[in-house]
Amino acid sequence: MRVVLGEDLFLLREGMEHLLTAHGCTVVASVGSAPELLRALLDERPDVAVVDVRLPPAFSDEGIQVALEARRRVPGLPVLVLSQYVEQLYARELLADGAGSVGYLLKDRVLDSRQFIEAVRRVANGGTAMDPAVVERLLHNGSRREPLDLLTRRELEVLGLMAEGRSNAAVAESLFVTHKAIDKHINSIFTKLQLLPSKDDNRRVQAVLAYLTYVHHDPVRPGAATGAAVVRK
Repeated sequence: MRVVLGEDLFLLREGMEHLLTAHGCTVVASVGSAPELLRALLDERPDVAVVDVRLPPAFSDEGIQVALEARRRVPGLPVLVLSQYVEQLYARELLADGAGSVGYLLKDRVLDSRQFIEAVRRVANGGTAMDPAVVERLLHNGSRREPLDLLTRRELEVLGLMAEGRSNAAVAESLFVTHKAIDKHINSIFTKLQLLPSKDDNRRVQAVLAYLTYVHHDPVRPGAATGAAVVRK
């Protein structure tokens, strides 16, 4: 897996590079500024980019803007964004095109190597990895409710667990129901959200993106998982 790193803190950048290399990844570019990052993303076309939200020269939102620009020029370019704090606007911007292959993690998650590497791989494979703190903030402050209003409370519970990255079997175990019941709930979710079978799109990813983008005002599972919420393909 070919990775481009964009992080201005030298020690953190070096640490991530060693971590990724130890897990079989090839870091094709490791840069510390926004202009360098954009050039690297367009030149290298990596399998995934790991990008800090704030980069030189202004340390505002250069990292996320470079990531969005690169995805405009290379549609679907996988990007995992790292941030010191939860920035709702940035998370929404990443999710806006509905294409998947995006992630948003707080930097603290990098300290958990298993969690970080899993998120990198999931985004590279077309999935979505969202930090639970980001999901919770979106849930509390979302305003577009229409699609989720169609779902029953149990369907919202199922979709919330899917957003945490749980498989159908894990969702069934968590809710103490049969696998067949979960299959029915998920099919109902797809139908209500008008997600038709397609060779080009993963309905599970699209359903979770709808959950995160059109978030419900009342969290289904307050204080959810401690790890990154990962959409399983």
